[in-house]
Amino acid sequence: MRRTIILLFTIIFSLACEKKVDLLVHNAKVYTSDDNYNNITSFVVDEGKFIEVGGEELIEKYKSVSVVNARGLPVFPGFIDSHCHLLSLGLKQFEVDLKGTKSFEEIVFKLKDYSLNKNLSVLRGAGWDQNDWYKKDLPTKDSLDILFPNIPVVLSRIDGHAMLVNQKALDMAGISLKTKANGGEIVSSNGKLTGLIIDKPMELIEEIIPRYTESEKIKALKTAEKICFENGITTVDEAGLLKSDILLIDSLQKNNLFDLRVYAMVANEKKSLEYFFKNGSIKNDRLNVSSIKVYADGALGSRGAALKDSYSDKNNHYGSIIISIDSIEKLAIKALAHDFQMNTHAIGDYANSEVLKIYNDVLSDKSDPRWRIEHAQVISNEDFSKFNEKIIPSVQPLHATSDMYWAEERLGKSRIKGAYAYKDLLDWSGRLALGTDFPVEEVNPINTFYAAVSRKDLKQYPAGGYQYENALSRREALLGMTIWGAYANFEDSLKGSISPGKYADFVILDRDIMEIETHRIPSTRVVATILNGKIVYSTRFGK
Repeated sequence: MRRTIILLFTIIFSLACEKKVDLLVHNAKVYTSDDNYNNITSFVVDEGKFIEVGGEELIEKYKSVSVVNARGLPVFPGFIDSHCHLLSLGLKQFEVDLKGTKSFEEIVFKLKDYSLNKNLSVLRGAGWDQNDWYKKDLPTKDSLDILFPNIPVVLSRIDGHAMLVNQKALDMAGISLKTKANGGEIVSSNGKLTGLIIDKPMELIEEIIPRYTESEKIKALKTAEKICFENGITTVDEAGLLKSDILLIDSLQKNNLFDLRVYAMVANEKKSLEYFFKNGSIKNDRLNVSSIKVYADGALGSRGAALKDSYSDKNNHYGSIIISIDSIEKLAIKALAHDFQMNTHAIGDYANSEVLKIYNDVLSDKSDPRWRIEHAQVISNEDFSKFNEKIIPSVQPLHATSDMYWAEERLGKSRIKGAYAYKDLLDWSGRLALGTDFPVEEVNPINTFYAAVSRKDLKQYPAGGYQYENALSRREALLGMTIWGAYANFEDSLKGSISPGKYADFVILDRDIMEIETHRIPSTRVVATILNGKIVYSTRFGK
């Protein structure tokens, strides 16, 4: 295998005076993600687009500036991550990484070590998950108040739907026991604030902590772009950005400083919505701004997901609707009037049920809306039939294998059967868009593929797969990461398959994930990522 990889590319520069095409790839095992093509071993690229696919006969048909002999390795369309947080991924470099910690004591140690000899105006951390701790109780601020009495400490939970803050941060935000917590919770115990804030009230903290500078955001975006290319991702669906951040990406792309293709959902924030509803969408070869991102509820891990019945592990607790159902309906009507897609985060069965009702009502006369439910995580049996070709579930298979250790505690044995039910969702909707939700999960579409088809985590657990009846076939998983993802973005005529006329975005892997033994899939590595016919990442040769 090593010799095969080392000898992967044979690049021949034509001496002919007349340029015919830019690139010809042959001797590959090409998975086009297009039903019109089978047994493809070669394709031709010119001016950033695929112009022909076929067999080895293309070598005789075209003269090319570059010829790549793939040595039989598999080639796929560039991967589309249909739900992620690109800017947040890059900004992690300015925070204490709390992911994978096994106790709150470990978090405290990391914070002390990070802040040593630093003149900080705020101490940020992100990635903690009490479900991974030996003691799984939600944390409190007591030790933070002792160690950091003079600067605000803001520690975001892994899902971004809860944060732990110290007393300094509470005081700066004016939060007390009397503060109203509509759309979430400001947690107290024995008449005292614990420092834990869930969902919408987190905005009170975000208003008082220093903003990231433009230069920090540019550095963050470039860092995140590099990570995406290293993982074979050529398009990201950024799940909620303010107007200023979208326009920053637009400016960077126009100045050829940022190449990654971005489908950016506009955050449900007044000024951002007003701007894009007034000025219309942005659609060019690298940026697509034609959708809005709405939060119906919170996350299951922090018990913020809105359920029809009480949480199984917390009596009389039902989670929270972040904005009112009436507000969601009004926003849906407005989005439709301005020809914007609506992509709504819905985790709990109550949130999903209400969003499905609104979608089906508002879209009754719309022929091809492609509105999305992001996560569609817990669905009641009676609500699966409310999905249809107008409503696309945008799901993250890694959540199933991350949450399986504790999800049943939240939902109970009966309700868990309708959770992470990707095959059932596919049967009703006809398509699924697959994403990672990074940085909540790792930036790795290969792991997404593996979780979707095996329903196992990277430790090969459980042996038979978690609720394996909802596993996807390998073909379904691939389509969800390519052409179905493009379809969910109204971009299937431009990308998502290796087909003539589409952008020449593709990835070469070191093994065939469509055929190798399932347990070997996570060991797959990206050999090269090509965007618009140009190398943006490779382990074997330079750009």
